[in-house]
Amino acid sequence: MDMSMERYGTAFLDRTIIANGVLRQVVSVIRDTLNESQLARLLIFDDRTGSPIDVDLRKVQDEGQRSDSYPSAESLEASTDEEPGVKPVSKVGRPKLGVVSGEVTLLPRHWEWLKSQPGGASVTLRKLVEEAQRAGETQEKKRKSQEAAYRFMTAMAGDSKGYEEALRELYAGNRERFKHCVQSWEPDVARYTLQLAECAFGRSDDPEAEPNGMNNC
Repeated sequence: MDMSMERYGTAFLDRTIIANGVLRQVVSVIRDTLNESQLARLLIFDDRTGSPIDVDLRKVQDEGQRSDSYPSAESLEASTDEEPGVKPVSKVGRPKLGVVSGEVTLLPRHWEWLKSQPGGASVTLRKLVEEAQRAGETQEKKRKSQEAAYRFMTAMAGDSKGYEEALRELYAGNRERFKHCVQSWEPDVARYTLQLAECAFGRSDDPEAEPNGMNNC
């Protein structure tokens, strides 16, 4: 399976976290510390999606080296370089900076309201668009966080006490009730579940809410 070894992951041996961080480093720790019988009980999860990651440890070389199955960013970049002596073709597209004009169709009452706002119609429209973008990004992060927590919970705690209730509170957005539901689970399973679910409830001042750069709400 083609995937980036630079993503963040967390490795569980049974219900205990044994390594987390950049996936390539996690794999290195696993290879150095686990024996064959332990590898059969190992699960690695993607910190962004909550999905299990299937890693063939035999194909992953030591830290700092690259496997043919996982091309480096440098090799991919080199493969796209232009041939010597060939002048790059300029691409048509929107300018990187500046304002782009376009047609907007509104009812008269909408134009009157826009013109009455501080800064005029253009400034107000830009603010409205930016606010809508931020709201959309927040909702998208919430959805992805819910899905990530759901995937992990189903894989690691599907038969645990409070699982179904925890799912209901996750999608209802009840942070405290959700935490109460998972607190009886194995400590590492509960902690990782809460980390994946953090953006489902909005921002938090919890210093443990965003390990490894995950779930930056």
